[in-house]
Amino acid sequence: MQKISGELVDGRIIVKKPKDVGRLYSKSRFGKTIPGNKLVLDLIEGVFLLDEEKLRLFQDGDEIYLQDLVKISAGQIPHFEIKYLIFRDLRKRGYAVKLNKESKEYDFYILKGENNSEESEKVCFISAFSERDVMDINKIKRSIGTASNINGDLWFAIVDEEGDITYYDVLMSDVKGEISEHKFSKTTGILLENRIVIFDKKMAEKLLEKEFYGKPFGNGLQLSMVESLYLLEKKVVNIQDVVKGKSFSPKQFKNLIQKTQPDIDLRFTVFTDLKKRGLIVKTGFKFGAHFRAYTKKPGETHAEYLIHVVDKNFKSTWSEISRAVRLAHSVNKEIFFARVDDSKIDYIKLGRLRP
Repeated sequence: MQKISGELVDGRIIVKKPKDVGRLYSKSRFGKTIPGNKLVLDLIEGVFLLDEEKLRLFQDGDEIYLQDLVKISAGQIPHFEIKYLIFRDLRKRGYAVKLNKESKEYDFYILKGENNSEESEKVCFISAFSERDVMDINKIKRSIGTASNINGDLWFAIVDEEGDITYYDVLMSDVKGEISEHKFSKTTGILLENRIVIFDKKMAEKLLEKEFYGKPFGNGLQLSMVESLYLLEKKVVNIQDVVKGKSFSPKQFKNLIQKTQPDIDLRFTVFTDLKKRGLIVKTGFKFGAHFRAYTKKPGETHAEYLIHVVDKNFKSTWSEISRAVRLAHSVNKEIFFARVDDSKIDYIKLGRLRP
């Protein structure tokens, strides 16, 4: 098949022949039409078409080759190599992907259906990252807001140093369960360094049966520190320091926990919110997260969610995020980053995606 011919003019590629315009725009959904029945391609589209050997490109009568256009593009498009690898991958998967030049919140968008007109619906927005980039929870929240305002999905595409691409779908979720909080009678627990133990057999059985608190300890029950703080504030458990012969107030007990868990305020805020949402909440340590959460009683289901608690300005490396998402995926769980801003919590989900 004869190659399409284009002219490089002021950082854009102009295609003039009507037949070529039809092949690219109507059939393959490249470019944007301009007056005079011409088509304009952006540089990334031009590199792709040269790479696929479907285009011959000229400038002032001289032919421009792939290496030349890559150099030109790298000088004009920030992070060109990352964006191009993602564009090429999605194009080869059959997506009508377009470089976004209107917003800094995302790098590409995907058009719906077969229509390539200017009115085509944008159904997905894609942010491009290198594995060396910083993951910023505030930027993620803004990106989710931008996509949801125009009813689009949001994908993140992370390119590693070998050029392989990992895709995530990203969204804000309203996590909920089906567990109603039970009204317990009051009992006493004693402090044993990093846990609280209840020796009241009847109460231990109820706490475990009704809301899956703690873990059996002989005929009693051992509670985690965050569970104990929650039940102390609920006036269900009176916590005693048997060595010093005193009971703790909620403030005193939280101060004690902070010595070994400096982020207890954040964790406790999320733990309390998850309980209000009808979830059973347990430690997520063995899964590399702060909590695991059940929507139903553990005998009826496995924990569906992993919850990792972060503050409002949390930043991390994409390699750390990749490990967390991969582990959650391998154990059939969804992972949420619970972003805490005072009393407001945003549950941000990142899930592995196969486009």
